[in-house]
Amino acid sequence: MKNNRRDFLQKIGLGTAGLAAVPFTGNAHSKSSPKPEADDDQILHIGDDIAIANTVYGKIRGYQLNGVYTFLGVPYGADTAGKNRFMPPQKPEKWEGIKDTIWWGNTAPQIMDRRYAAVHYSFADHWNYDDVSEDCLKLNVWTNAIADGKKRPVLVWLHGGGFTNGNGIEQDGYHGENFAKRKDVVFVSINHRLGPIGFTDLSGVGGAKYASSGNVSQLDIIASLEWVRDNIANFGGDPGNVTIMGQSGGGAKVTCTMSMPAAKGIVHKGVALSGSMLRANDQEYSRKLGQYVLETAGLNPSEVDKLQDIPWREYLDIANKALDRMRKENPQPGFRGGFGPVADGVHVPKGEFFSNPNDHTADMPLMICTTFHEWGATRTNPQLDNAGEGEIIEAMKQRFGDKAGEVYQAYAVNFPGKKPAEIMTLAASNRANAVACGNAKAKQNAPVYMAWFGWEPNLYNGRMRAFHCIDICFWYDNTDRMYTHTGGGKRPRLLSEKMSASLLAFMKTGNPNAGTLPNWPKFTAEKGETMILNDSCEVKNDPDRAARAALPQA
Repeated sequence: MKNNRRDFLQKIGLGTAGLAAVPFTGNAHSKSSPKPEADDDQILHIGDDIAIANTVYGKIRGYQLNGVYTFLGVPYGADTAGKNRFMPPQKPEKWEGIKDTIWWGNTAPQIMDRRYAAVHYSFADHWNYDDVSEDCLKLNVWTNAIADGKKRPVLVWLHGGGFTNGNGIEQDGYHGENFAKRKDVVFVSINHRLGPIGFTDLSGVGGAKYASSGNVSQLDIIASLEWVRDNIANFGGDPGNVTIMGQSGGGAKVTCTMSMPAAKGIVHKGVALSGSMLRANDQEYSRKLGQYVLETAGLNPSEVDKLQDIPWREYLDIANKALDRMRKENPQPGFRGGFGPVADGVHVPKGEFFSNPNDHTADMPLMICTTFHEWGATRTNPQLDNAGEGEIIEAMKQRFGDKAGEVYQAYAVNFPGKKPAEIMTLAASNRANAVACGNAKAKQNAPVYMAWFGWEPNLYNGRMRAFHCIDICFWYDNTDRMYTHTGGGKRPRLLSEKMSASLLAFMKTGNPNAGTLPNWPKFTAEKGETMILNDSCEVKNDPDRAARAALPQA
């Protein structure tokens, strides 16, 4: 998982020069918000007439935990296997009776071999995976009430893992119960197609039938948002106030989805954490890769349909061999390429996102946040953490080449008092692409807000620092649930209360000022206003601008 995320640095915009529970009693299916009672009351309610909701496809039954109605693995699309592979998502068939939705939906096809091999990553990130299947178009819903007529803001979570890995509940920090309960919102998380299953562009070899094949993963996201539009009022949510939010590859999905013409009217705000993108893959590139996939499978264009019959695990191997060939025969300096969104000019626009001051994206507020130490390498390496300047500069040459010394010195001046390993990590985790995204969005009418998360847990002898993924659980009131990121307890909880309140304000109004943080100004290209999130929060104007100036230009 981590290797794939590291490989995805350039596309998601983490700086391409970088290195590496309150119980409830009473009527369990009441439509009103639950009332907390004694601490020893029953907290889980599940039964024949509990937590039943309507959808346009049929009734579903979940359960109620800690007063929150929970529905897991709800179908928003049909099985994508066989004739539906590489095709736009189809609607699920309607069902009779009541469908039980009490367990996570299938994880999208991805290579699971040795997923838990790195014990420290597995411990810290608490990866959660279930059955892997092409029947993966499922979503989860948490809400305080069912069809009570209220219009709660809706949050739709797009998971990380690049465009290749992950699922909607892979980390405990993604869990929607606390945020839904405490902030009275409707929280939705989704699974969708990934990697070669979601992004093989066969339009060049398969013709009109496969015209959308390069973007079916993104079309899955649109389908989930259409489900929200058509159904979320039955869960107490407001289809006219939907915020999409994602981290890492999910952050890139946020900016890409916002830019899709189909997002008009179903997406109203975006939050991109530790990843964003401003441009999709060129279609000449994606079509060549699709051609290589066909050739690697030993097929000719008249046999392209046979790709739909290959078992998904075998197909992933074929596609990845084709990608290896693509990288060798068609190297793209400064661009790793791969299976991701395609600028087809139909589903995903060509050129830079947010460049039109008058299109639908101009009215969508955006919040961007990255962490200080996205790609720190010292968690389990005390020797590297204590290395001297010369050794660190030598290590930085892997990415910065002859400019390693200049980059190191620029960051050392910008961040005085930091040890060499921290300087390396700050440079590796530079904000160049996050700022570029902010600059692009700031040209439009709707505001953009920038944050930089620097809070560090007291774990691994202080070597975890403000690493990639750590901030997610703070936004969602999950710092005690995701204790392997935070250590749990009062200190992270205090910051989480401020951040989650700001997120709620942003969801409601497009402005994150909730009175819990210092006044948070809009981001401008001139000043680069940035909210620093830490035990003590403050706004600084582009706090690393001088250091970034030393980075090699992409």
